[in-house]
Amino acid sequence: ILVTWTKGFKCSSVEGKDVVSMLRKSIKKRGDFDIDIVAVVNDTVGTMMTCGYDDHNCEVGLIVGTGTNACYMEEMRHIDLVEGDEGRMCINMEWGAFGDDGVLNDIRTEFDREIDMGSLNPGKQLFEKMISGMYMGELVRLILVKMAKEGLLFGGKLTPDLLTTGHFETRYVSAIEKEKEGLQKAHEILTKLGLEPSHEDCVAIHRICQIVSTRSANLCGATLAAVLRRIKENKGVDRLRSTVGVDGSVYKKHPHFARRLHKTVRKLLPDCEIRFVRSEDGSGKGAAMVTAVAYRLAAQHKARQKILEALKLSHEQLLEVKQRMRIEMEKGLGKETHAEATVKMLPTYVCSTPDGTEKGDFLALDLGGTNFRVLLVRVRNGMRRGVEMHNKIYSIPVEIMQGTGEELFDHIVHCISDFLEYMGMKGVSLPLGFTFSFPCQQTNLDEGILLKWTKGFKATGCEGEDVVNLLKEAIHRREEFDLDVVAVVNDTVGTMMTCGYEDPYCEVGLIVGTGSNACYMEEMRNVELVEGEEGRMCVNMEWGAFGDNGCLDDIRTEFDMAVDELSLNPGKQRFEKMISGMYLGEIVRNILMDFTKRGLLFRGRISERLKTRGIFETKFLSQIERRCARWWPGGQLSGVAAVVDKIRENRGLDFLKVTVGVDGTLYKLHPHGLFLVGLAPSARGKLNQRLFLPPLPVPCSFSTVMRETVKQLSPKCEVTFLQSEDGSGKGAALITAVACRIRGA
Repeated sequence: ILVTWTKGFKCSSVEGKDVVSMLRKSIKKRGDFDIDIVAVVNDTVGTMMTCGYDDHNCEVGLIVGTGTNACYMEEMRHIDLVEGDEGRMCINMEWGAFGDDGVLNDIRTEFDREIDMGSLNPGKQLFEKMISGMYMGELVRLILVKMAKEGLLFGGKLTPDLLTTGHFETRYVSAIEKEKEGLQKAHEILTKLGLEPSHEDCVAIHRICQIVSTRSANLCGATLAAVLRRIKENKGVDRLRSTVGVDGSVYKKHPHFARRLHKTVRKLLPDCEIRFVRSEDGSGKGAAMVTAVAYRLAAQHKARQKILEALKLSHEQLLEVKQRMRIEMEKGLGKETHAEATVKMLPTYVCSTPDGTEKGDFLALDLGGTNFRVLLVRVRNGMRRGVEMHNKIYSIPVEIMQGTGEELFDHIVHCISDFLEYMGMKGVSLPLGFTFSFPCQQTNLDEGILLKWTKGFKATGCEGEDVVNLLKEAIHRREEFDLDVVAVVNDTVGTMMTCGYEDPYCEVGLIVGTGSNACYMEEMRNVELVEGEEGRMCVNMEWGAFGDNGCLDDIRTEFDMAVDELSLNPGKQRFEKMISGMYLGEIVRNILMDFTKRGLLFRGRISERLKTRGIFETKFLSQIERRCARWWPGGQLSGVAAVVDKIRENRGLDFLKVTVGVDGTLYKLHPHGLFLVGLAPSARGKLNQRLFLPPLPVPCSFSTVMRETVKQLSPKCEVTFLQSEDGSGKGAALITAVACRIRGA
C-alpha cells in the first residue's frame, strides 16, 4: 500500500492503493503476457539482499541517491505491528521523513527551509531534503544566489540560469569536488550558467560543494550509526561485526561521499567493525533474490504440508476415535473380553466420595513421574470444613527409575523419613494413601498389583507384585517408623476425588502430564470383574494402551512409529505416545529430523544435538507457542467424549451435566489465556491440528474451549473442566479419610 509519493512523484489515485494490484491490473489490461508477482520490496531491501548474497553479515541496506532510505534486520520481539517473538524481520525505515515532527529544526538552515517551501511536498521528507541527491545541487544553488546577492561571489552578478530552480544539478557537485580537475570543472559549469567566474570564485564554489556534501555524509553516517547501535544492543554483544549494503548515485559517483560516511560511522561506533559493500547489480537483483527465496520457501512449505497432512485429524476422525474408545472400554469392563482388552478399565474399589464428616491427619504419597511428593493432609469437618496441606517434592533419578524395585522403594521410604523429620513428626503412625500412577490390578482398596511400568520407569522385580507390600517391606527395612497403608489409588482417581471435594458433579478424572489417563464412576452392574450390582465404582481406564491392538494404526504416522520403536516399551502405550507430555517433544524432534534430511529446514544441516533422543523437551512446545497459540491434545477429548457419553447412557439420561477434574504438568502449562484454534497451515499448525480442537471463536478461555469442543463431540453432555489445584496426592488422602470413616462406622 503506497503511503506517500517521494522523489518528485505525484501521480494521482495511487497513494493508499496496493501497487501490486495496480501492476497486475495493468498487465491484464495489456493482455499479451502474464507474470506471477511474488514479492514487492523497497530498493533498500533489494540492496541488502543483493549484498547479503555475497556477505552473510550484511544486515543493513542503505540508499543514498535521488532519495535516501535505510533498512535493517530487527528482532521480531520488538516489532509490535507483527505477531510473533521469534527470529528477525527486515524493517524498511523510510527515514527520509526523519525530522518531519520538528526534531531537526535546530540544525536546519534557511536554505533547507527554502528548498522545502518550494518542493512538491512542503513539510514532508525533511531529512531526505537535507542529504539526498535530488536536493544537494539545489542547496548549492541557493547558497550561490545568496552570496552573489551579498556581493561575495561573481562580483555580485546574477544570471537567469543561476536563478532557475534545478539548473545546478547534483552531478555538478560531484564534478567540482574531484581532486585534479575540480576547479576546471567549476569554471566550465559556472560559465555554462552565464557567469564569468574568477579563480577565487571557483575555489569558493569548490569549498561550498565540499561543505554541503560533507554535511550530507555526516548526517547520513549519524543516522546509520544509530541503526547499527540498535543492532548491537539487540544482539547483546560487546563488539558488533556487521556489513552495510549500499547503493545510490550519490554514494557511488561522488568522489568523497563514501569515505566521509565511513569515517563518521567509525568515529561514532569505535566498538564496532562495520564493512560497507557496494551493490554493483542494483536493487533489482535483490528483488529477484527475494522472489527466488519466496519460491524456495513456498516449495518447502508445500512439501512440509504434504508430510504433515497425516497429523491433521478431522472432526469426523475424532468422532471415529471416540467410537473406537467406546468399543475398547466395553471390552475392558467385560469378564470374558478383559484379558484381550487394551483399555483395561481396572476396578479401583473406590465407591464413595467425601460426605463432609471426614476428619483427621493423613499422609499421602504421590508417585507418577520423575517427581515424587510426600504430603501431610489435615481434614477438618463441621463449620470449619476444609483441607490443610503440607508437602515436599523429591526427584527420582533415572538410575533409580530404571534400577531395582528395592532401590526404588528404599528411595521412596527415605523421602518419607526426610519429610516426617522436616515436619517434626518422626515416630508418629498415620493412615497413608498411596497415589501410584501406573497400571495396577486391584482386588482391594489397599492392594495393587503392578501390571507394567510406563512413563520411562523400568525398575526390576516390581511388575506382578503388590506395590503396597513393596512399600511396607521398604518401611520395615528402614526400621524407623510404621505406617498404615489404607489405600492405593491412581493419580486420575486422586484428581477426581480432589476436585469432587469442591464440586459434587465431578465424576471423571483426567491426567494430562508426563503420561495420560482417565477414570470415571461406572455402574457396578457393568464392572464384571467385581461381584455386586448395586452402586458405582471408580474405574481406572488405563487408556494409554488404547491402540496397542492396532485399532489406531490408520492414524498413526511415521513419526509416532519412530518414537514407539525407540521407546523403552515398543508396541505398548501407543495412545499415550501420541498425546502425552513425555512424547510430544520427541515427536517434534523426529519431524524436525525428517524435514532437515529432506532439506526442508536448517539448510539441510542436522546438528549433533538434534540427533539426541529427548533433547527437544515438551516444554519447548509451550515456550515456542506461548505467543502464538494455546494447545490441547484433541485425541484426549475424544476419549473424554466417549466417557461422558457412556455415563449418560448408563443412567438413561437425555442430557448429562458433569465435571471433569484435570491435573498434570502438560495441562498446567496453559491454564489461562487465549486459545487459538484452527491455525493457518504451518509445521506447528499441522502438528497442533492433531492435538488441537476443531475451529472455535477466539479469543476465549481455556476451559471454555475444552467445554465447547467436547460438546461438539458429545452434544448431549454439558462438561465442565476443573483444574486440580492440589494434585492427586490430596485425593489419595481424601480417599484414605473416606476409608477410615467407613472402617470406623
